[in-house]
Amino acid sequence: MRKIYFLLLLLLISAETFAQSTYDNNVFQANIKSIEFYNKTQKDSFPVITLGSADKLLLAFDDLQGGSKNFSYTIEHCDINWNSSNLSTAEYLKNYTDDRITDFSYSTATVQKYTHYQIRLPNQNIAPKISGNYILKVYEDDDQSKLILTRRMYVLSPQITLSAEIVQSGDVSTRPANQKINFTLDYGSLRVQNPGNDLRTIIMQNGRSETGQLNAQPTYIQGTKLIYNDITINDFPGGNEFRHFDTRTLKLNSERILHITRSDTANNILLLTDLDRNEPNYSFQYDLDGRFFIINQDGTDPRIDADYAYMYFTLSTKKSPNDGSPYILGQFNAYKVDDNSKLNFDAVNNRFAANILLKQGVYDYTYVWVDKSGKQDDVALEGSFFQTENNYQLLVYYRPAGARWDELAGYALLNTLKNNKAN
Repeated sequence: MRKIYFLLLLLLISAETFAQSTYDNNVFQANIKSIEFYNKTQKDSFPVITLGSADKLLLAFDDLQGGSKNFSYTIEHCDINWNSSNLSTAEYLKNYTDDRITDFSYSTATVQKYTHYQIRLPNQNIAPKISGNYILKVYEDDDQSKLILTRRMYVLSPQITLSAEIVQSGDVSTRPANQKINFTLDYGSLRVQNPGNDLRTIIMQNGRSETGQLNAQPTYIQGTKLIYNDITINDFPGGNEFRHFDTRTLKLNSERILHITRSDTANNILLLTDLDRNEPNYSFQYDLDGRFFIINQDGTDPRIDADYAYMYFTLSTKKSPNDGSPYILGQFNAYKVDDNSKLNFDAVNNRFAANILLKQGVYDYTYVWVDKSGKQDDVALEGSFFQTENNYQLLVYYRPAGARWDELAGYALLNTLKNNKAN
């Protein structure tokens, strides 16, 4: 019965699968869940490593079909726009071009059976030679056309000094709601003939590539320093603190949990109804900046003894289902707006609702509104405030005239609560 269930799921998402990009953070099979990808120095951190250092990235995921499968992986170099750099593998990879995943374990004492897989990068078989953007591809039966998942990773070769700060918006109308990033980079001895072409900086909010803003032309140039502080650039809606829930234990109700039902076949959790938060006043609450952590307080190894539960979300809002739909997003689903994250309208209870299968842990999430034309509004259901805590990632790419690929030459992490500055 379990196999039939997953076959039906795969058929249902087949059309969507073909439309997904192989150069973005995507999942291509419904049975692949709980994907974590981060620098091992800090759990669920941004997936950036320094070339030639001891840094390691960890990829972990579950296969709900269980058993053991022939999963392989490789990495491919990409340009700043996440297209293939069209380099030969010998130019950007050491040793081998692909490798088999051999680190896997079976779940224990869980209602939902699964197999847990892990990869650590770089390793003796797969390691990058050059800096830049890379796409990590996991696939089945040594066939890259049978993709399982893809994840973006960043390899840094520090060559640029970067400093930044967060200030209020220069636009009076958005000053209470927005966070503006001003930054300066110093390229030192790098060969830079045309700063607007040779150096480009992308700023992302909370690691979300869809929020990225590209900076090419600097506002001022002072020797080897490029200053980007024009009043019209890098102005981000601050958004609101993320919502969250805690399922570290399934034995009792924690914050935000209304009811837990457990059986031999499934765990079901009903969360308290969420309210529309697009209000004029900011209210602080601690969050994880959109991240999630797999944790099981009732076991000893959450990788294999954390169970799954169907999480039932409900949202109360005055917005009409005739105008659009809300979607629930977070790092747990790579902020994907798709059928898996959509809330449908429950006319009986006058609520939007969704039921999502998630592994035990602590999760941040947010709601976005998508109107009938497909336009996404991150503020409509959550509001936006300058005081909101956010992380900003600044990535500086270097491509001098005649070069064949984009190098990642600078990186900085900026947090709104840590003195609003990064160096």
